[in-house]
Amino acid sequence: MRTKPTTSRFFGALADHLDQILVVVAVSGLFAGFAVSWTNWPPAPQLVWAAATIPVLTALLVQAGHSMLHGDFGLDIVAALSMTVALVFGETLAANIVALMYAGGQLLEAFASGRAAKEMTALLGRVAKTAMRYRSNRLEEVPIEILSPGDRLLIRHGEVLPVDGVVFSGSALLDQSALTGEAIPIERRTSEEVLSGSTSVGTAFELKTLHRASESTYAGIVRLVEAAQRSKAPMASLADRYAIGFLFLTISLAIAAWLLSGNSRRALAVLVVATPCPLILAVPVALVSGLSRSARAGVLVKGGDVLEALSRVRVALLDKTGTVTHGSAEIVQIRSASWVPETELLRLAASLDQASNHVMAAALVAAAQKRGIALSSPIDVREDAGAGLEGQIDGKRVVIGGSGFVQNCSNEGDPRTFRLGVKPGQVVVAVAIDGVVAGIIVMADQIRSDASQAIKELRRAGVAKIILATGDRLDVATAISDRLGIDEILGDLTPEAKVEAVVAARKFGPVMMVGDGINDAPALASADAGIAMGARGAAASSEAAGVVLLVDKLAPLAQAIAIAHRTITIAKQSVIVGLGLSLVAMCFAAFGYLPPVQGALLQELIDLVVILNAMRALR
Repeated sequence: MRTKPTTSRFFGALADHLDQILVVVAVSGLFAGFAVSWTNWPPAPQLVWAAATIPVLTALLVQAGHSMLHGDFGLDIVAALSMTVALVFGETLAANIVALMYAGGQLLEAFASGRAAKEMTALLGRVAKTAMRYRSNRLEEVPIEILSPGDRLLIRHGEVLPVDGVVFSGSALLDQSALTGEAIPIERRTSEEVLSGSTSVGTAFELKTLHRASESTYAGIVRLVEAAQRSKAPMASLADRYAIGFLFLTISLAIAAWLLSGNSRRALAVLVVATPCPLILAVPVALVSGLSRSARAGVLVKGGDVLEALSRVRVALLDKTGTVTHGSAEIVQIRSASWVPETELLRLAASLDQASNHVMAAALVAAAQKRGIALSSPIDVREDAGAGLEGQIDGKRVVIGGSGFVQNCSNEGDPRTFRLGVKPGQVVVAVAIDGVVAGIIVMADQIRSDASQAIKELRRAGVAKIILATGDRLDVATAISDRLGIDEILGDLTPEAKVEAVVAARKFGPVMMVGDGINDAPALASADAGIAMGARGAAASSEAAGVVLLVDKLAPLAQAIAIAHRTITIAKQSVIVGLGLSLVAMCFAAFGYLPPVQGALLQELIDLVVILNAMRALR
């Protein structure tokens, strides 16, 4: 009863280690052939070398046959042909060397790809399976699949956050290096958001969940990683597109060398040095290395085709909210009457806003807590939805909201006297205390501190035209673009209009779109390279984009473009060098200057040089 599973496991293990096994067979056969050459039986080394070649040739023929069934006529046909012809002509030593070269190249590719994918596959192994959840003030360990928004969790030292949430109590010291590449831990205080996939490196804290596990940042990143690992870049098939032509050239040169010289060994030598392992292996090794290097910089590129598109970008369309700006309101200025300190005005306003679920109220409360202001509990609160609210704070009657609402609820003062110099895009929150207008709090979605430098870096990376494309008002967009030196401003855009803007921008060259919202998803999908602000952006934008910024900054984008340029350059170098060296060696072999065995050794050296060159993309 156990025979079948045991056999299945045996063949599974055999398949997993086939590259290593074939290398061992080829190396063992090579040395064993030299060892038995001292015997008195001359055919012995020839038989040993042939026996060591046949397993590698068989594996290669199976692989080539499988590829041809799917319409993929790869360059490994030349390797199979050279081994076969060498065996037929009795050049078993050359056949064994080619077998070792091919098996060794396969093993080197597996090693390089495994090293290059290290940063991405590490994400998959970090997924938390269970969480400690509070239920009736008692802790229970539950699978993360059953967690719901609003659950309260205990996150202990060393644990990976299973879902997105906010710090409910205590403070969190988090290592986000697996997500963003930033080595320095960050601190998050009460009510601040934290991302799943981060590791707690401080004391235990309580987390209030915002999303289900399947909808959290980390789960989305893992899905993107899996898609990136499954993808095959069009450039990786560049070698395959040249396969038939290169195969025809190889066979023609081998036949011509044989017919013109009458020496079959010249034809064999041509086939041996034409074995195109560099072309087969170097391009995908370079691309996977580039994807890994981008991941270490905090940028997830979904595949080699996206990496190639990123290297060609000449026009950048940037969304405003959440991309050029932080996407949340922050206090710009507090203007208070002479009889109330600014800090007290903010304390009273934020204390009252605790009773509201309005987005601006939440931003005001968060801003006060960030400044370390202790808030009081509001009582007797009355809210006029969308206009403002009033209530008692420490015995004082406080009113907060729009200027009109506050003035109507006050006996003295006018909020408009505080509004002089308020800029477009800024929001004014008026405050009255005990019936007297006490001042205003000016809030705005602030420009990212790194936005100006990031735009300069994009220009240095080869982006010739930068456009601000936003659904916000044109006057707000203009005020921001004037500070950043953006070339063109497009405001009041619908999702459809953003797609049209992407299409129109193509007249200047390949286009990338950078955004974070659900409304950006169509434009991200239509751009040559869609870039999503994945750390805080909507899941729809991350799914539609080809590139996801895992860190809530613009700075890594220019770095990713530079990595793409370098990776594609290295991949093309590998193609040119691989073909060029093989063609030169083939010509020497055709004229009889490179015997089969020496040709096989030379080709082995070419393989190593070109593949190691491709691995430079990791640095």
